[in-house]
Amino acid sequence: MIKRRKTKVLEIGNVKVGGDNPISVQSMCNTDTRDVKATVRQIEELQDAGCEIIRLAVLNKEAAAAIKDIVPQVKIPVIADIHFDYRLALQCIENGVSALRINPGNIGRDEFVKKVVDSAKEHHIPIRIGINGGSLEKNLQEETIPLAEKMVKSAMRHIKILEDNDFDKIKISLKSSDVLTTIEAYRLMSEKVDYPLHLGVTEAGTLRGGIIKSAVGLGTLLAEGIGDTIRVSLTENPIEEVKAGFQILKSLGLRKKGVNFVSCPTCGRCGIDLISLAKATEERFLNFDKDITIAVMGCPVNGPGEAKHADFGIAGANGEGYIFKKGEIICKVDEDKLLDEFVKIVYAET
Repeated sequence: MIKRRKTKVLEIGNVKVGGDNPISVQSMCNTDTRDVKATVRQIEELQDAGCEIIRLAVLNKEAAAAIKDIVPQVKIPVIADIHFDYRLALQCIENGVSALRINPGNIGRDEFVKKVVDSAKEHHIPIRIGINGGSLEKNLQEETIPLAEKMVKSAMRHIKILEDNDFDKIKISLKSSDVLTTIEAYRLMSEKVDYPLHLGVTEAGTLRGGIIKSAVGLGTLLAEGIGDTIRVSLTENPIEEVKAGFQILKSLGLRKKGVNFVSCPTCGRCGIDLISLAKATEERFLNFDKDITIAVMGCPVNGPGEAKHADFGIAGANGEGYIFKKGEIICKVDEDKLLDEFVKIVYAET
């Protein structure tokens, strides 16, 4: 059992972040926020995949205006991602966002910061301070200390600006494209403040490499009890980010949303097209929101025994397969009908 670090609780729309609340999974749209129809469509697809919080890039006043039309059409909280222009933050708050991602030190004069903070207070809007290892303040870049320490110093500066304005609805991220730097930055930060932490490895890469980097970085921190909400950043359809996020959490026993899918590696005993069957089975149960374990195993010799912990499973044979439940075989089915029959049984018995 992982003992989570105790943090303050923030409300981002209808999602509570921090404390003992479930670690939430976020993503970010890659649509043009000004295109309301395309953005809403993508958010709906992400909602169906399980996404719990969505972030939108707000680059200009037209994008900020579109927020007003987007928010009422979606079910999950919307975060506005803003750089430099405090007026966009004010516009997005008025238009119904549930939170901001904005670094207060980057938006100019103290009076501008105060305007954003005052509006955030009035509307009960949390602010995420998002530190990126590749875009630190120039004076910090020149310091001869490890990058992780520079990131933490930057975060503490931004935190002080908000705290000096009597604001504490704060969430923090410290992302680097380097996994070890990311891990160290979050470790250091977790010792300094009790604000909730948003975990991520930025610019992690394409699907395979990005998931591996994120699993190592986020998984290490989560196993140490650090982290309250996560985003797996991938150069890929954002739906893959959501799926990867839940898989990381499920592998650590931190979330039980959806099916826990297991399958064995292929070997010489395998008498069925296990790779295709495993992929097809996982796909059929992608949006099946029941807390069960499904196993797809390569042979009837070891399959049901090795996967007896599974609620339901398939064990392949020569041109056919056995369907088992809690390690007990319940029927034998020809290979071409195996998956359809398996899906029927799982749905009927859950």
